[in-house]
Amino acid sequence: MTENPRIGILLMIATTFVFAVQDGISRHLAAEYNVLMIVMIRYWFFAGFVVTVASRQAGGVRAAAKTSQPFPQLARGVLLATEICVMVGAFVLLGLIEAHAIFTCYPLLVAALSGPILGEKVGWRRWSAIGIGFIGVLVILQPGYAVFSIEALVPLCAAFMFALYNLLTRFAARKDRAATSFFWTGTVGAVVMTCVGIWFWEPMIARDWVWMGTLCITGATGHFLLIKTYEFAEASTVQPFAYLQLVFASTIGLVVFGEDLARNVMIGALIVVCAGLFTLWRARARAQE
Repeated sequence: MTENPRIGILLMIATTFVFAVQDGISRHLAAEYNVLMIVMIRYWFFAGFVVTVASRQAGGVRAAAKTSQPFPQLARGVLLATEICVMVGAFVLLGLIEAHAIFTCYPLLVAALSGPILGEKVGWRRWSAIGIGFIGVLVILQPGYAVFSIEALVPLCAAFMFALYNLLTRFAARKDRAATSFFWTGTVGAVVMTCVGIWFWEPMIARDWVWMGTLCITGATGHFLLIKTYEFAEASTVQPFAYLQLVFASTIGLVVFGEDLARNVMIGALIVVCAGLFTLWRARARAQE
């Protein structure tokens, strides 16, 4: 890896912007067509991208697919595909702003579950930050008030699944290369979504096929940028900038879809982001110790 944190940070910012655009396009298409079909087509392109990347590396596709732990890799692929479907559904139900504001708590879930699942030590400082972060989630959800809706639990469920996916990825990384996990993510997801999504096929007008193509391109571009990001900088250096996806997605929600930025959502999201940044900082400090 060529260390250049500045380039790594710029690439992460570009990655979050591309993923935010992808979310905006997903919101548009999912409002018109079945979510399962949209995610299925997206995964077809993703799988093609994954296989292309693997074929250009040493050992080719066979080396990328080789693993001693197929069940965790299968579980990762299924979890991510399911989480994407749930999150895209959340975009339609709640809009980009509120869905992303709630989903932003996933790093806190990763920190909270890393102890019981991976056996990692979580100190009182990180537990405090996790607790404060979930207070932020409650501020967003406003339980007990008329504005609270059961739909708000959908992105929370997506955050939980994405946290489990992250933990399984860390578990798999103990034996498998990143290229192997990346290969299984794309191919397993494509198979799962094809088995489910093909039954919900709907005719799509020409204009929306253009949007669908753009969605596929942004997906591949985002993952490519993410790969390049980690070639220049460590995850602990660039991860705090991943929160910019909330900013970019919220901007798209405001400008393109005419969504409202409620005060409780803004305050709660700020609390969650600050708590998440603190847990990342503590994790980095522990690693250095």
